[in-house]
Amino acid sequence: MTKQDKIRIGILFGGKSGEHEVSFCSASSIIEAIDREKYEIIPIGITKDGCWLSSQESIIALRTGKIEGKSRVAWKSGSGNHQLIVINKEMGNINYSTIKKLDVIFPVLHGPFGEDGTVQGLLELINIPYVGAGVSTSSLAMDKDLMKKMFQQSNLPQTKWITIKRREWSSKKNKILNKINNELTYPLFVKPTNLGSSVGINKVENALKLEEAINIAALYDRKIIIEEGIEDAIEVECSVLGNDKPNTSVIGEVVPAGEYYDYQSKYIDKSTRLIIPARVPDNITKDVQKIAKKAFLSIDGSGLARVDFFVQKIDNTYKIFLNEINTMPGFTRFSMYPKLWEKSGIEFSKLIDRLIELAFERFQDKILNRTDYPSILLEKKF
Repeated sequence: MTKQDKIRIGILFGGKSGEHEVSFCSASSIIEAIDREKYEIIPIGITKDGCWLSSQESIIALRTGKIEGKSRVAWKSGSGNHQLIVINKEMGNINYSTIKKLDVIFPVLHGPFGEDGTVQGLLELINIPYVGAGVSTSSLAMDKDLMKKMFQQSNLPQTKWITIKRREWSSKKNKILNKINNELTYPLFVKPTNLGSSVGINKVENALKLEEAINIAALYDRKIIIEEGIEDAIEVECSVLGNDKPNTSVIGEVVPAGEYYDYQSKYIDKSTRLIIPARVPDNITKDVQKIAKKAFLSIDGSGLARVDFFVQKIDNTYKIFLNEINTMPGFTRFSMYPKLWEKSGIEFSKLIDRLIELAFERFQDKILNRTDYPSILLEKKF
C-alpha cells in the first residue's frame, strides 16, 4: 500500500478534562499499536484550556507528556475533503498551512469536552467519520443521572441513587442530608455526575463524612450523584464492540489496590489486579454479557463501550447490579477494554482496525439520511 492509499486518521487526545493525562496514555498506546502499513497518523493534541495544536506540536507533546505550543488549528470541510488549517502567529504575522485530507477521526478523549458529545457534535457538523458513540449517546453515558434513568426505563438492575445540584446543595444542605439519610443505606458512593476515571469520587461509610464527600464532588460538576454501595460484591466489567448488532467480550474482575477502584487504583498503584475471566459461574457471566449488550443498545451505542457491574454473592445466590457504561474507556495496553478483547481473540491492533471499520460503517449509514425536503415555503413572498 502506497502512502497515498493509506487511510489518514486524526488521533485527538488531551482535552479540557480531569482525565487529560489518561487520554495521553490511551492515545500513545493506539499510535504505537496501529498498523502503519494501513494508516497514516495525524496526532492532534488539545490543551487543558481547549486549544487544538498542530500535528508537529502534538508529536512533541506525546514525547514530552506536556501539551504546549503556539499554533492553533481550524477545520476546513467541503465535498468530503476534511482538512485542518494550522495557524501560526509570530512577530505580528499570521501564517497558514494546510494538513492534507483526513479520512476518519479517533477521538481518544475521556470525560467532559471529549466523551460527552461536545467533540462528537463538532465532528458531525464537519461530516467526517469518527470512532465511537454519537452525540446523544455520548451525552447520556457521561451524565450518570440520565444514564441511570435510561437504564431504569429498560428495567436493568441498579442500586438506589439520588441526584442533587450544586446550587441547591449550597442553599438546602440540611434538607438534602436528611433526604439522603432517610432514603439510602450506607455505605454510599458520592460522585460528580459528569466525569470518569473515578475523579472526585468518595466512598462514605457513615453520615459524618457525607457532607465532605458532596463538597468534593461539587468541585468537579454542577450535578452530584449519591449511590448506595453494595456490600460483599466484586466489580466486573464487560467490553462491547459493534454498532446495531454488538458483540460482548469475556468478562473481567477488578481487584483494586485500595478499598475501591479509585483513580489511584486505576492508574498509579500497580498492585491493582485485573482477573480475566472473572471468578463467577458461567451462568452469571452470560447474564452479565446479556445485560451489557442491552445497556449498550438502550442508549443507542456504537463502536465501543465498557460496561461495569457489581456482582454480590450471599450464600449461594448471586445478584447483578449494573453500575455504568463508558463510551470511550481507557485504551492503554493495560486497560480492561482491550485486555478483555485480547482474551476474547482480538489483539490490540486488530481491535483498532475493527473500530475504524465500525466508524466508516456508521458514517455510511448516516449519509443515507435526506437533508432536503421539497417545499414551497421559499417560493412564497413575505
